[in-house]
Amino acid sequence: MVNVGVMGTGYVGLVHGAVLSSYGFRVTCMDVDEHKIERLNQGFSPIYEPGLEELLQSGIRKGTLTFTTNAQQVVQSSDVLFIAVGTPAKEDGSADLTYVWEVVQQIGKYINGNKVIVSKSTMPVGTSRNIEGYLGNMLKGTPYQAHVASNPEFLRQGKAVSDSLSPSRVVIGADSEEAVQMLKTVYATHLEQDVPFLFTNLETSEMIKYASNSFLAVKISFINELALLSEKVGARIQDIATGMGMDDRISPHFLQAGPGYGGSCFPKDTQAIVDVGRKNGEELYVVRAAIAANEKQKSKMVSKIEEAISFDGTLKGKTIAIWGLTFKPDTDDIRYAPSYDIIQGLLGKGAAVKVYCPQGMKQAARDWPELSGRIQYCGNEAECAQQADAIVLMTEWEQFRGVSWERMARSMRRNVFFDMRNMFAGDIAIRNWFQYYPVGSMEHGYSLREAQ
Repeated sequence: MVNVGVMGTGYVGLVHGAVLSSYGFRVTCMDVDEHKIERLNQGFSPIYEPGLEELLQSGIRKGTLTFTTNAQQVVQSSDVLFIAVGTPAKEDGSADLTYVWEVVQQIGKYINGNKVIVSKSTMPVGTSRNIEGYLGNMLKGTPYQAHVASNPEFLRQGKAVSDSLSPSRVVIGADSEEAVQMLKTVYATHLEQDVPFLFTNLETSEMIKYASNSFLAVKISFINELALLSEKVGARIQDIATGMGMDDRISPHFLQAGPGYGGSCFPKDTQAIVDVGRKNGEELYVVRAAIAANEKQKSKMVSKIEEAISFDGTLKGKTIAIWGLTFKPDTDDIRYAPSYDIIQGLLGKGAAVKVYCPQGMKQAARDWPELSGRIQYCGNEAECAQQADAIVLMTEWEQFRGVSWERMARSMRRNVFFDMRNMFAGDIAIRNWFQYYPVGSMEHGYSLREAQ
């Protein structure tokens, strides 16, 4: 039986470890946060991800999944070690590899036999090769070998467990046959499922991850720029996206106009690949343009709100209800969420801001201390909308479909609804009660209440 070690218990490491334990591998996950590890050993997930907590508790009950803060224990008891720590963006856009190298140094310090070391974190091109060189130097004069591989994750937050159980593809970069064979053993279930596998070298594997996320970010920024133009010329962005998506060379995926992309991957990965390009003498103009367009989109959404409900060029005296803080539904992740920039923009215009999110408020209170006392956290949608001049839907949580529009409208001072996700673009009922503003269309509509 293969013993698996996972260094890091964030979104990637935790899901990966839990899924591998469900396949019967003995998995030990390591993190430096003692309180977090204590809670994990009790079966409590520190993040909201559908199906994850049940998977954790199942692995703990079966004895295939344990958690520790002891790096030496994990390194020495594992045959394969996955590095799954964060690689956040620095101020200049480059990836911060501090946590990666802390883990690599611990591996080099405690290694007690031949190991396969797998880069699961998103790392700049060349990092796995540098890890290979570092460990090779550390092990000179010993009988041990460290076989390094790159195995990027392609998980969608909110669907991370299902994506890990049934991945769209598995990419493995390795020069070592030992590493390839170990990962074939680890992913035997996926091989049996006929999941597509790509075997390549370390640099290509690392590049695939950045290329994938950058392309998707470009696609989002492209449709968002067309949405802004559509509002000026009278076109409908949703029909444009549908027409484009009918072309199988384009596909309909990631053509949903909105307030801009966010999350833990697209913002930092686009910046990181631009930084890699710059350091290698190749400016990535298309990716740079996508980053700039994304920033413009968030600013445009603030202007859209201001232009619709302001009479004097400011939002002083106006109360805005924000529905949704997370960058997407079915996650509690607020990292780089467009809601943050839009809230800051509204506050800067003088508005009072109330917020409600099914899963993101605890994280916002913790990670956005600069907003403490400047925004009001609410217990539900109705409380958030009460006495507001406008609702701004930032995240398309499914539960928002169940609200009573009449109840919301009658509790507000003014009935304006900004649908930043076009979640209700096809719902005629909402136009009976609200002046409705989707993204990428001039068809605003007027509420019955205002018409009376």
